[in-house]
Amino acid sequence: MKIICIGRNYTEHIKELANERPEEPVVFIKPDSAVLPKEQDFYIPEFTKDVHHEVEVLVKICKVGKHIIEGFAHKYYDEISLGLDFTARDLQSKLKEKGLPWEKAKGFDGAAVIGKWLPKSDFKNLNNLNFSLLKNNEIVQNGNTGLMLWKIDELIAYVSKFFTLKKGDIIFTGTPAGVGQITTNDYLSGRLEGQELFALNIK
Repeated sequence: MKIICIGRNYTEHIKELANERPEEPVVFIKPDSAVLPKEQDFYIPEFTKDVHHEVEVLVKICKVGKHIIEGFAHKYYDEISLGLDFTARDLQSKLKEKGLPWEKAKGFDGAAVIGKWLPKSDFKNLNNLNFSLLKNNEIVQNGNTGLMLWKIDELIAYVSKFFTLKKGDIIFTGTPAGVGQITTNDYLSGRLEGQELFALNIK
C-alpha cells in the first residue's frame, strides 16, 4: 500500500503559504509506516517545533490501474474518507530552501491520519463535498471539493501516468486554507458532510 499525496490543490492554501500556482498536480508519497494506528494519539516528534495540520479528502483505490482515462477513473475507487497530512513545517521550509525533497517533513511515523471509510455511493456529488477540521471543538479548516484545482477523477488519471495504482492505495487529494500549528493537549476531529470520521489527541 502506498500513500500518494497531492500538494497545492486549493487556491487559498497556495496563497497562505506564498507558493506558486502549479501548472499540473504536485505529487509526493508517504510510506505506509506514516499511517497513525487507529485509536492512537499523535505524538509531536522531537525533530520539529512546528507541526501543522492539513485536513484532506481521501480516496481508496479498489483495483489495479495504469494510464487510466479520466472518464473511467470513477471505476477505480468506491470508498472515500477524511484524513490528516501532518507536516513538520519548519523542517519542510529548510528542505525547500535548499531544493531538497520533502519526505522527512511529510513521511515521518504517524504523519498520515486515515479516518473511517464510507461508500462513495453515500454521496450525490463527490465534486461538492463539504469537510472541516476542528481543533479543540473550533473549526480551523473548512473546505469543499468543488474548489479543487484538479478533481478526484483528474487526479487518478494523472497519477496513474507515473505510478501503477494498486488495490488499497490511498490518495490524499489536497488541503484547503487554514492550516496551522498543533500543540500538546490539542484535540482534533474531522468531519465530512457532517459526519465525524476521525478524532485524536495531540501529545
